[in-house]
Amino acid sequence: MNIAAMLKMTLAMAIFGSIGFFTVNTGIPAEELVFIRCICATLILGGLWFFSGSYKEEKWSRKEVVQTIICGVFLVLNWVFLFKAFDEMSISVAISIYNLAPIFVLILGSLFLKEKMTVTSILAVIICFLGSVLIIGMEQFTSLSALFNSGFVWAMLSAICYAMTMFVGKGITQLSAYALTFIQTTVGIVMLLPFMSFGVFHGLTGWNWFYILGTGLIHTGFVYYLFFDSLRSLPTIIVSALVFMDPVVAILLDILILDFRPTMLQSLGIVLIFGGIIYTLVKPSKTATD
Repeated sequence: MNIAAMLKMTLAMAIFGSIGFFTVNTGIPAEELVFIRCICATLILGGLWFFSGSYKEEKWSRKEVVQTIICGVFLVLNWVFLFKAFDEMSISVAISIYNLAPIFVLILGSLFLKEKMTVTSILAVIICFLGSVLIIGMEQFTSLSALFNSGFVWAMLSAICYAMTMFVGKGITQLSAYALTFIQTTVGIVMLLPFMSFGVFHGLTGWNWFYILGTGLIHTGFVYYLFFDSLRSLPTIIVSALVFMDPVVAILLDILILDFRPTMLQSLGIVLIFGGIIYTLVKPSKTATD
């Protein structure tokens, strides 16, 4: 086991878990915040890619570039929808729904790649759906207006877009992680520029700028550097496990700093969602080793 890589991945996921706390303190809308993220990621990761000389080793193909651009569209939408969800609901609830992405990947695989849904997969989908209902609350499903105002739709859209990013990106094998992210965040800048309202940056406090730049430089540039630097040195099962540091930190910060107090049903919903996802990830590994 590469201990250094494991520590880097753990730190990356722990830092990323605080993004919701930073987001709600920036004082700017989701679109403008994602725009800042894209600029920071493009500059930092693009610089690392260029100055390391690894750009010279890239193997370009039209198919993979097109796939990467499509991934970029879904990645940016995923960020925008997630930040909008943070504005409407507690970070714990939003991040729990957001982490349903692997379940959506399973569903997409069965619909478009003809991958067979096993009993395990179907059970995980049902468990996660029940968890979603409990964590939002049955009363939110009684009317469309209540459902939209709860932030549930934004959180669900963010999970679907994240799943689409993973699903479309499955076939990208030649491009490096740096090239992949550089293209995706450049797509984000181009996508969001026409929608920018730069007036939202006027009158911000020093703390607002601290959280804005922290989201761009730390949560995007630095975290992605740690993530990519450690990713290829770790087994998939370890990466899958460490990814859960993100929601754990997010939920702890929400409870300890932002005073979120989940009800018994919400707590059960969180347990069901992450239980279903973990079951999906661990069960195939056990079967493969038997």
